Amino acid sequence: MPSTVIRFFRYDAERRELLVVFVTSRRYIYEDVPPDVAEAFGKAFSKGQFFNHEIRDRYRYRELEQLA
Repeated sequence: MPSTVIRFFRYDAERRELLVVFVTSRRYIYEDVPPDVAEAFGKAFSKGQFFNHEIRDRYRYRELEQLA
């Protein structure tokens, strides 16, 4: 099901980094995300709900610059 909050995400298993792009175009990298959490995120019916409960405020993150 498409998310109304999250536009796109990608997981880099080697770096354990999760890129999350929101519908607002804000982009964040979440650091040291375990592979099982990233996999569960990908399978979650509600990406926004999973993100809020399992990722947000649990992992260090940095915001990437907005694209022009």
